[in-house]
Amino acid sequence: MKSAKEYLEAAHASVPKMDVEQAIAKHASGSGAFIDVRDSSDIAKSGTIKGAHRIPRGMIEFRADPAMTDFHNPVLQKDAELYLICGAGGQAALTGKTLQDMGYTNVTNIGGFPAWKDAGGPTEE
Repeated sequence: MKSAKEYLEAAHASVPKMDVEQAIAKHASGSGAFIDVRDSSDIAKSGTIKGAHRIPRGMIEFRADPAMTDFHNPVLQKDAELYLICGAGGQAALTGKTLQDMGYTNVTNIGGFPAWKDAGGPTEE
């Protein structure tokens, strides 16, 4: 049986990580889609990245699969630049690994929202 730690280590090893300053610059340039993978209750408490798509980790397979016509989110395209954020970086890494396993080629973990907010990244409620 694989442990949660092993899943997380594999995700961190596979999904590229971008530091918060680079991520804020990417956001300012308007390139890519920023996706907050936290649950809506967590986002309601702290806010999120301005303009971020809100796709909870528990729904990512459904939202990412075009064959799931009732659930698919069109922002999720196999070759799109996708920047994932969560509370501390673990959920973003795991989500990125899932997307890679589904054939997505350009996913990046930008870490946790508190770091984004502390660095002065643009936010919204």
